[in-house]
Amino acid sequence: MPLVPMRQILDEAAKGGYGVGAFNVNNMEQIQAIMEAANETNSPVIIQASRGALKYSRMIYLKKLMEAAVIEYPHIPVAMHLDHGNSIETLKQAIDLGFTSVMMDGSLAEDGKTPNTYEQNVAITKAAVELAHPLGVTVEGELGCLGGIEDGHGAGLSADEVSDHLTDPAQAEDFVAQTGLDALAVAIGTSHGAYKSGRKDPKTGETLPPALAMDRIHEIHKRMPNCHMVMHGSSSVPKELVDIINQYGGKMPGTFGIPVEQIQDGIRHGVRKINVDTDSRLAMTGAVRKVFFEKPEKFDPRDWLGPAREAAKQVYLQRMEAFGQAGHAGDYKPMSLDDMKKVYGR
Repeated sequence: MPLVPMRQILDEAAKGGYGVGAFNVNNMEQIQAIMEAANETNSPVIIQASRGALKYSRMIYLKKLMEAAVIEYPHIPVAMHLDHGNSIETLKQAIDLGFTSVMMDGSLAEDGKTPNTYEQNVAITKAAVELAHPLGVTVEGELGCLGGIEDGHGAGLSADEVSDHLTDPAQAEDFVAQTGLDALAVAIGTSHGAYKSGRKDPKTGETLPPALAMDRIHEIHKRMPNCHMVMHGSSSVPKELVDIINQYGGKMPGTFGIPVEQIQDGIRHGVRKINVDTDSRLAMTGAVRKVFFEKPEKFDPRDWLGPAREAAKQVYLQRMEAFGQAGHAGDYKPMSLDDMKKVYGR
């Protein structure tokens, strides 16, 4: 089975009332872990790469790894997505390499940090749609800005600044209508990375979960029930994974993530794509630290990359079950990009 358009995966998820994890990758082990988890749970899946990942692995290597993945698991619908594209030129490069979906992050300027105006966002996202749809390629856009900076993207906003850049539901309706995009990433208070919250308990000083504006998702879904929303920065940063890192020499105080229950609430109100990156990084790092701590004589990369791959796989298995995508890989006949061209041309 070739890679499929992400739009089909999202459409089918909407029909089934579930969400689909979009997992970031940088190397072979992550791709293998995702595909093993998708196979064991019979899940459709979205595999995505950021600009930082493409710089690290180089696009052509990642493309060939993805080709191997779909050859090994031909029964699993897989979309390959460019995460946080910063320019039309970046999108063109990804599409030329066979990506079936691209994100035009028009919420930020090309530097990946400076917020754009609404008008600038509309213009560049519309240009992305005009480029991609005739080729059958799915387009994700973003309205509002997330906090945190990861892999060279993110506005780096403070907690107070994030609240000023949340997605406005009325503006979201106009944005979708003007651009014609397929999926809308909404800013509701999530952030990239493992340090998602600056909130502290006034009595204990302990870090509290980030305050998410879930009402924005509810309102957008009410206004546009057919709009496929995306939650970025949605790693849950499980305490047990952070504890393993710290137990074996790491120093990660004050981490916090997004409770799975809140993600599930979003799924019930139109969220179809959930971006997860940090959780697998934590799992892999903890596994590697454990090997080196307990067996300092080890030097063969397979001795620590193998446990890292297995640890990441456990995260993917848990998320696929929690998001509801498990069991749905065989629900529909996968489309090709040529098939999707006809859909867009109607």
